[in-house]
Amino acid sequence: MSHTSPIISVDAMGADQGPSIAVEGIEHILKRRHDSAARFLVHGDEAQLSPLIEKLSAKARDRIAVQHTDTEVRMTDKPSEAVRRSRGSSMWNALAAVKAGDADVVVSAGNTGALMAISKVVLRMKKGVHRPAISASWPTPRGHTVVLDVGANVECGPSQLVEFAIMGEAFHRAVHGSTNPTVGLLNVGQEELKGNDTVRAAARLIREAALDLNYHGFVEGDDISLGLTDVVVTDGFSGNIALKTAEGAVKLVGHWMREAFTSSITAKIGAAFLQMGGLDHLRAKLDPRSINGGVLLGLNGMVVKSHGGTDGEGFATALGLGIDMAGSHFLTEIEANLDRLKAAEEQSSESNS
Repeated sequence: MSHTSPIISVDAMGADQGPSIAVEGIEHILKRRHDSAARFLVHGDEAQLSPLIEKLSAKARDRIAVQHTDTEVRMTDKPSEAVRRSRGSSMWNALAAVKAGDADVVVSAGNTGALMAISKVVLRMKKGVHRPAISASWPTPRGHTVVLDVGANVECGPSQLVEFAIMGEAFHRAVHGSTNPTVGLLNVGQEELKGNDTVRAAARLIREAALDLNYHGFVEGDDISLGLTDVVVTDGFSGNIALKTAEGAVKLVGHWMREAFTSSITAKIGAAFLQMGGLDHLRAKLDPRSINGGVLLGLNGMVVKSHGGTDGEGFATALGLGIDMAGSHFLTEIEANLDRLKAAEEQSSESNS
């Protein structure tokens, strides 16, 4: 259900630093998007939330409605335990609001495994999708490359990879505004004979299913950051390693920059001059808060996962992603290709029997 003004259902209790991060995030996103009409349904302990909300601007206060609960999903909870014990928690209630049509999208910085498990119970999987995936938007010279899966599914079959391609392509159009995004399968080489049986079978299935996808072919690890394709599809094992490797590389570059610009008086003077030029722009590009937020794809509802250790600025980025998703037609745009995939799988099954 889409509302005239986007309504974001916020799990305020999930962040490592508590509910202040979610409340600060709302203030920040309304400053960034001063013309946004978004409203926020905030789930959490009212005794903790009320003093934080009272400190906000009048504009932010007017956009927030609090749904009280004194229970929460902890970072230490195992997904199976969380599903059994989480009914009535801030995470469960945030998801239930979308299920009931009271909100358009969920944003949570809570336990990733628990969020995935509870989302599957509350929202259910979309017809034609076997497993959900977590997507990440990767900054590139061309804009952003959507990479999925980045951690939800360690092992995937060919049909799951094709489902990810369908969802990733629709997500790129919905959030990044592309009209005909290119899709690539992550592999150890671009040649057709490279890779394992699963990746090669997924490539064949994409072609045989006659999907409405701008399929590029195989891409390699360095192609992700170069932005060779708009969407890169892989299993959660490889995707998570690629994501964490990239994050580590960014931190290393940041460390080297700080080291270089503080190594001497001359370097500090040079850094001061650069500060007036492009250094602030570069620092913003390297700031992980500027790309915070992965989307759980494949559910009958839209869910954004923020990094648990982020601050208010980072949580605002995740909220902004939620606002973009709320105004999109993502959920309906994937249905035609999922139907084509199902037909191709059924035809293949009949011919093999």
